[in-house]
Amino acid sequence: MKHNKKRNTAFIYETLTRELTRAVVNKDQATKQKIGSLLKEFFSKGRILAQELELYTALLETVNIHPKVAERLLHETKVAHRALDENNIFSAQSSIISAINKKISADVWGNFVPNFKSLASVNAIFNSKASVKKRVLFEQMIVDRMSQPISERVDDTLQPLDNLTYNSFINKFNDKYTNLLSEQKDLLNRYITSFADDGFELRLYLNEELHRLKSVLSTHDESSLPASSKITEVVDYLEGFRKRDFVDTDLNKVLQTQELVQELALK
Repeated sequence: MKHNKKRNTAFIYETLTRELTRAVVNKDQATKQKIGSLLKEFFSKGRILAQELELYTALLETVNIHPKVAERLLHETKVAHRALDENNIFSAQSSIISAINKKISADVWGNFVPNFKSLASVNAIFNSKASVKKRVLFEQMIVDRMSQPISERVDDTLQPLDNLTYNSFINKFNDKYTNLLSEQKDLLNRYITSFADDGFELRLYLNEELHRLKSVLSTHDESSLPASSKITEVVDYLEGFRKRDFVDTDLNKVLQTQELVQELALK
């Protein structure tokens, strides 16, 4: 399928968040701030691209539901998408494409996005200019995907081919964050995407996660912890997040605390 990825809102968002991840890992504060500003400008709640992205997400992240429910969800999502102004979407896409090229780099469009095929499939469904046959085929594909049991899901993500930049990035990321726990992955994902909503979702997540961590730590004696992880020190540090902005060093501290809590749970 011939597909213009720059006119795919979900692809724009995915490639930007990957570039943001690269900036975080490389401690490139300048690029991080530029991408954060773009995400906030174009993907904040209520923005036209944020509205369209939400519809992509509804189809791509829903799994293991009854086929009839999947068909109803697809129908309602298409209705909601038709209610969006195509001209406004096109204009916003043009603006962010230009901003990415000028403020960051045109190389951003070369970022490898593993779920590109799925993004392209949903884009074809939303594309009023696509042939009826193509839309119907992709609609059935999406319905099948949403209703397929998780145990039977086939990994349809692409693998990078001859992409040394991507491989180098992944290796560097894995060197820093190896064998992540599910809660650590959740934290990283929310931290990376927090620039789009001024950290609102991250703060909500941290409010619950920090409470969980402090609750677990408070049930253990000081003697059960490593010398560098005294309960009072860790709890005081975690409590400090409520009074200031969450920065990269805080991210590492919470990741370490999550690992510590997991180790205590296994004892």
